[in-house]
Amino acid sequence: MTEHRTPARRRLILHRAGGPDSGALSLFVAISAAALVVLVAIVLDLGGRLRAVERADARAQEAARAAGQQLDLDAVLQGRGYRVVSEQAAADAADAYLSAYHLTGRTRLLDDGRTVEVRTTGTYTTALLGLVIPKFTHLDVHGYGRATLVHGITEAENG
Repeated sequence: MTEHRTPARRRLILHRAGGPDSGALSLFVAISAAALVVLVAIVLDLGGRLRAVERADARAQEAARAAGQQLDLDAVLQGRGYRVVSEQAAADAADAYLSAYHLTGRTRLLDDGRTVEVRTTGTYTTALLGLVIPKFTHLDVHGYGRATLVHGITEAENG
């Protein structure tokens, strides 16, 4: 005996079986959730890297100040002005400061030893992005700082 299916009966059967779009919403939710996790990972870790760059800049600035304290005392006492004693002494002072923060740096003297420039290099370890995209477990961080030696009694010299 063949069963006669009316349009209403056909709709009822499709409704009970889940219909032709069965599971479409589950697939949409899964794709949306994965995309949301990737987006949160990117925002979280790129924000963290930005803070790490700010810290690297601040530490490079402090390292430049520490390097600038390596004065050529003979030149100061003889009235020849303020200068850093040597590029090696400045680099050693900057490196000693940066090593406490697990950063490396490159130090240069400018303006006949009156200005110290420090560039730092470090890494930021990602919190979530490395789990989503394994290539991005560490991101490079660079900082820059500069200090100029000045003298004066009540204010720094102009220029």
